Amino acid sequence: MINYARQNSEQKPDVSPPSAEEHIAPAPRVSVQAFCETLETAAAVQSAGEDRRLGKAHLKIQMGGMAAAIEAYRSAPTPNVIILETEGRNDVLAGLDQLATVCDAGTRVIVIGRLNDVALYRELVRRGVSDYVIAPVSTIDIVRSVCNLFSAPEAKAVGRIIAVVGAKGGVGASTVAHNVAWTIARDLTLDSVVIDLDLAFGTASLDFNQDPLQGIANAIFQPDRPDSALMERLLAKCTDRLSLLAAPAALDRVYDFGAEAFDAVFDTLRMTTPCIVLDIPHQWSGWTKRALVSADDILVVAEPDLANLRNTKNILNTLKGARPNDRPPLYCLNQVGLPKRPEIDVRGFVKAVESPPLAVIPFDSRLFGTAANNGQMIAEVSRFHRTTKIFQQMAQRLTGRTETKKRQGSLLEPIIRRLRAR
Repeated sequence: MINYARQNSEQKPDVSPPSAEEHIAPAPRVSVQAFCETLETAAAVQSAGEDRRLGKAHLKIQMGGMAAAIEAYRSAPTPNVIILETEGRNDVLAGLDQLATVCDAGTRVIVIGRLNDVALYRELVRRGVSDYVIAPVSTIDIVRSVCNLFSAPEAKAVGRIIAVVGAKGGVGASTVAHNVAWTIARDLTLDSVVIDLDLAFGTASLDFNQDPLQGIANAIFQPDRPDSALMERLLAKCTDRLSLLAAPAALDRVYDFGAEAFDAVFDTLRMTTPCIVLDIPHQWSGWTKRALVSADDILVVAEPDLANLRNTKNILNTLKGARPNDRPPLYCLNQVGLPKRPEIDVRGFVKAVESPPLAVIPFDSRLFGTAANNGQMIAEVSRFHRTTKIFQQMAQRLTGRTETKKRQGSLLEPIIRRLRAR
């Protein structure tokens, strides 16, 4: 009846959002039916169905527990996943035996029970149960249990999407996105892809000194669903571990998209790429909101002025409301300390937004201008600059990785460092 099982009988319900180290991959288009005994569990399952990671799943909830499930499937086909809430030990084992007689092959069963009993867990595994979760359950317990049925444990690190968007136009969100992605690939040795979603005015190809003939537009306007082979052909290689899906940056057509226009591209890349960084243009449409809400982590880039403060607060509050079971979105302050510009100080910005920034990036026209004109990243222009260190810290925080690879130092490095200091 079931394909495999995962032990969860020793865990206690986790009511907090997943940590930065935990990555729960979205579930595919599957049907899920839950048979609950209590209203509390039904509410948790209902809330899980509204989570972005179960956005493609079709969820149906009924009361009545095991007895209702057995009765329902006497005359109806079983879904991909059945969630069963049970009360006692003997009832669940006998009920599962009955359910097996009416259950289709390949259906996976998640049991929610109140007994923390290893012997019971072993019996459930022997009968083919995929997961056993201790009640009371939270929303994230249900999300985690269903999603993990469709992702192998060794593949959990694959497919993390980081979305970067500016609170206002011209705040340097693309520059931040590209430098963070480059740092993730180089310092964290994580294979990464940058997707430039500003099809009309994107700058990723300029920043990475690339001139690809194909890119994101070829995938979007493809008549068939893009597959891994197509995506591999469209990617431009920036470094050994970093690839680019570039924007055409041309005005020969109007780029109007539906809300789900980019879903197939993201889903395809998730299967092969550990880290995907979305460079999202500053606009509010169905597809930009969907891209932000469906991302694993979100970074809003802002400058320290009133308009950016208002927009940052609105974006953060909107995304928090749309993603109640996720880590909260983050923001950073960019171009801080611009000469002769009146600014809101960092302390005032933090007080208004009610959360500290991920990073504060100081204004440096020479450093950033040189990098932009040369098609280089900040670390390539000045390896030991403090801004390079800031991007390293941002990359670590966004990916949940705390260690960077150790580079082999040159014998001349101490001498060069002293000369630069002078």
